Amino acid sequence: MAASTFPLRSSRALQNPLLSPFLSSHSHLNPTPRPLLSFPFRLRPKTGVKLPNGPPRSFKIFSVRESNAPPVTRDSWEKSVINSEIPVLVEFYASWCGPCRMVHRVIDEISVEYAGKLNCFVLNADIDLQIAEDYEIKAVPVVLLFKNGKKCDTVVGTMPKEFYIAAIERVLKQ
Repeated sequence: MAASTFPLRSSRALQNPLLSPFLSSHSHLNPTPRPLLSFPFRLRPKTGVKLPNGPPRSFKIFSVRESNAPPVTRDSWEKSVINSEIPVLVEFYASWCGPCRMVHRVIDEISVEYAGKLNCFVLNADIDLQIAEDYEIKAVPVVLLFKNGKKCDTVVGTMPKEFYIAAIERVLKQ
């Protein structure tokens, strides 16, 4: 509704002793005029300070952290995951996904701790969409664990390292 349909200086509003100090330019307690509040408030200084109007700046990311785990793709999926003789952990991620970077760190630690007992890979779900669809990956990050070419366990989302370790231990004991 427009502001003109509800005038703030109506006689009814001015008769209200609680509202009148805020709506009139002066009150019975302070007879000196004071400015009324105006909307929208101006947050700019009135001193004439000018901000520099240079060319638009581009946004650069200097520390995009990728996983140390080797990537697996559609071309290497069969050899690296399905035909692996030891269990395999695959993290499905996307390059734009912030939580995926947190999972990368955990997967990097796990790949060092379980070297020789578990192969760790990462798969970019945006690039290898067909594999992501085959395993019904709807959101990232998702970690799948494979043993003898079959999916054995799934960890969805960003979880503490203990969740991944528990899933790995279950798969190793099978």
